[in-house]
Order: sequence, then C-alpha cells, then structure tokens
Amino acid sequence: MIDFNQLYKDYYKRSFCFVKSYVYDDGVAEDIVSESLVSLWQVTRKEEVLHPLSLLLTILKNNSLNYLKAEERRLEAMNSMSDMLMRDLNYRINGLDACDPREIFSSEITAIIEKTLTSLSEQTRRVFELSRYEMLPVKEIAVQMELTPKAVEYHITKSLKALRVALKDYLPLYYFLFM
Repeated sequence: MIDFNQLYKDYYKRSFCFVKSYVYDDGVAEDIVSESLVSLWQVTRKEEVLHPLSLLLTILKNNSLNYLKAEERRLEAMNSMSDMLMRDLNYRINGLDACDPREIFSSEITAIIEKTLTSLSEQTRRVFELSRYEMLPVKEIAVQMELTPKAVEYHITKSLKALRVALKDYLPLYYFLFM
C-alpha cells in the first residue's frame, strides 16, 4: 500500500502540468489532480498496482475528458442561447429599422382609427379628440363640454380601450401615438 503523502509528493507537479495543458484553468486542474490522486490511492489500498504512473495517467485523462466534455456541453448551450438572443435582437432591430415615421399614419391605420372613433358615442369621440388631437387637459375639456373631470377620464379610457382592441396588431405604435 502506498502512502498518500508520498503519492502526492511524487506525482502532483507533473499531474498538474499535464491536466493544466488541457483544461487551461489552475483551479480546475488542481481539483482534477486531487481527485485523481485520491482515486489512485484508493485503488492502491485495495490491490497492488504495478504501474501507478500509468494508472494515474489514465485516471487524469478520463477526469480531464469528463470535465472538457461537460464544458463543451455548457458552451454549446450558451451558444444556443446566444444565437436565440441574437435572432431576437436582430428581429427587434429590423422591426425598428423598418419603422418609417412617414408611414405611421398609413391609410390602413388611419382607417382603423377613424372607424373605431366613429363607432364611439359622439361625446366619447369628442372628448378623445380634444384630449389627444388638441392636447387639452382634463379640466379644460370638462369645462368646455360641461362634464365632471371623472366623466372626461371615463370617456378617454373608453376610447383608448376601443382603440387598443382595434389596433392590437399595431400595439407598439398604439402606445407611442396614444399613451
């Protein structure tokens, strides 16, 4: 049976250099070497080992391979996530890049807005127009239309909800235009 301290003294440095040349990380190399030396020592306690250096090299190789394969899987997963994030980022860049302010009020969107506003009651539509097109504050609209401020807020909320439903396919644009 081999003494662990002697085993450590005889094989640690060269084992560390061997493993480090593959894993490129001191901490990981130290862990692999320590684990491997313990494994070798446990084997030598159970049976006689004629060539401990050969067995140690095999243990170091297998432990290093296990680490590198796990690292490979981790990097592949990170790359996959990175690719997905990159596609999402490109999608958002392209979407924003394609946003042409001159086309914001395209005939399609304008038609949807007009249709939605005409479907509202006269009072709700007028409150919305004063609020969003003429930019009047709630109190001023309330005085002008002889309503309470709460009633004005109700009509604005009602019209915004109708527009949000009608413009659901243009939601980012809706928030920019009306919120």
